[in-house]
Amino acid sequence: MSERAEKLKRFLKDEAHAHGFDVCRITRAEDMPEAAAALKSSISNDYYGDMTWMAETFERRSSPLKLWPEARSVIMLAMNYGPEEDPRPLLQEKDRANISVYARNRDYHDVIKGKLKQMAGRFTARSGADVKVFVDTAPVMEKPLAEKAGIGWQGKHTNLVSRRFGSWLFLGSIFTSEDLPPDDTERDHCGSCRACLDVCPTDAFPAPYKLDARRCISYLTIEYHGKIPVEFRKAMGNRIYGCDDCLAACPWNKFAQKSAEMKLIARDDLKAPDIASFLQLDDPSFRRFFSGSPIKRIGRNRFVRNCLIAAGNSGDASLAAPCKDLLNDDDPDVRAMAVWALARLLSDREFAALASERGYDNNESVAEEWKREEGMLCT
Repeated sequence: MSERAEKLKRFLKDEAHAHGFDVCRITRAEDMPEAAAALKSSISNDYYGDMTWMAETFERRSSPLKLWPEARSVIMLAMNYGPEEDPRPLLQEKDRANISVYARNRDYHDVIKGKLKQMAGRFTARSGADVKVFVDTAPVMEKPLAEKAGIGWQGKHTNLVSRRFGSWLFLGSIFTSEDLPPDDTERDHCGSCRACLDVCPTDAFPAPYKLDARRCISYLTIEYHGKIPVEFRKAMGNRIYGCDDCLAACPWNKFAQKSAEMKLIARDDLKAPDIASFLQLDDPSFRRFFSGSPIKRIGRNRFVRNCLIAAGNSGDASLAAPCKDLLNDDDPDVRAMAVWALARLLSDREFAALASERGYDNNESVAEEWKREEGMLCT
């Protein structure tokens, strides 16, 4: 490789550090047949559920060259978003809402993309090469590329694992027409460990290195529209947006560090928020509270739907009052989850009385009758 290419590589790594990235490594823009085959298998097994864009974008996603034929190198960047403490103890605080670590402050797409654009602009000015910048939403196999570049490896939970940062890394990429010296790939260090697989509350891993998103709490609380299937509601516990169980269980997190990026450090009001306050959010207040947050993307109705399930799992009778207020909500899924929550927060007698107040006969089948009327049952 030429001296010019080596200098450009050093320039990139210096720029990455200056822009707050924790890791910068480079790989060739070329076909990745094994990763493409794994992706195709997951699509064939319908593991992506309602995320139909995975199948629709398969061809472009299957190789960097399918996305951009002029690409010669892929610059992979990683930013640590490690939490201050293990997020799992919060699962035991049933009256508190558990939000995935990555979503407790600013939307990482905005944080990372802005830095990538600045870095790419400086690289273009220095090299004259063409560039394209991608963060998550584009059809890019970021985790296989990060493994190929040597940032880490895809663990048995399918997420990237780093010997230095554990499971807590955001990824972004810069595709370039410049031919740069590639870094060495990383090998798998999972060994015989099954911690991430065994901790999953919904058995979302049909096999190591395979995830069935249809059973994944992150998918169900973020991507899934409609009434969350009954079989997963109890397992959700107080998780209202995402799930960190498989990430947090990884032994490599013993080397993890707290994020240095202030915009990724958890807001105080999102570390252990009370469920009751979230149940009172209407659409304008939801948008204000979560301005700049990735949570805003799912909208108020899906968010409150998730909070109602957490309320039903809490065992806290004081949450029955805000749940009752949501029985008249405009959204049918919110109304349905309010019924589900109240069936668990009230005694059988109280629940039957409430059903009677709403016009249902008070008989032995009143609970099921009300559930059917509210369209709650999922078959």
